[in-house]
Amino acid sequence: MSKIEFTIIVPLFNEEDNLIRLEKELTQFLQSAIVPSKVLLVNDGSTDSGQVMIEKICQQNKLFSYISLSKNSGLSAALKAGIDYCNTAYVGYIDSDLQTTPEDFNLLLKYRKDFALVTGVRKNRKDTFVKKMSSKIANGFRRFMTKDGMEDTGCPLKVIETNAAKKIPFFNGMHRFLPALIQLQNLEVKQITVRHFPRIAGEAKYHLFNRLSGPFMDCFAYRWMKKRYINYDISKQG
Repeated sequence: MSKIEFTIIVPLFNEEDNLIRLEKELTQFLQSAIVPSKVLLVNDGSTDSGQVMIEKICQQNKLFSYISLSKNSGLSAALKAGIDYCNTAYVGYIDSDLQTTPEDFNLLLKYRKDFALVTGVRKNRKDTFVKKMSSKIANGFRRFMTKDGMEDTGCPLKVIETNAAKKIPFFNGMHRFLPALIQLQNLEVKQITVRHFPRIAGEAKYHLFNRLSGPFMDCFAYRWMKKRYINYDISKQG
């Protein structure tokens, strides 16, 4: 087998109803991926039967592995743990609800060598009116504050150069600012249109209040950090 080049991180919190479908769709993608790939399931302190199911999935599939956090720490912490654990050249991210499809990773992976981050943009979103409106408001405010030029940072389909991902300054809410945080490293980002589907099982973990209040406060944290962010290049060593 060729050397694995791409790791897909899947953060999980009480998603037992989605795990069988998740295993099936990710397994299908691994067979059609344009680069050798594997899956890392990150159990973010689930209290359902998810851990037992995760262990069974990983025992049955040699290209699946997992890490389990000792307590529920949030999406940003789960992503950081996955990126820290990652040992491939590129790392990706997808939500376990599969409102985006792993198949569309191939659209993003085509540009992996030209951009430090390639992110999806969800078109024809299959969400509730409240979810779409709160997302639109939060995205608009974020663009105004960060000047990142991104249409849809909430899209959970991303491919990142792992070295760049490991340099991202992590904080709670970081997952909303991945393109802007990559741009802080003077690296380039590309947006690609991807498909979007209705949630079939499980429940969304975020609602109107935490979709708006969290991003609003985090934008000010990002502005503060941007003014103090340090970039450097080593020209010589001995």
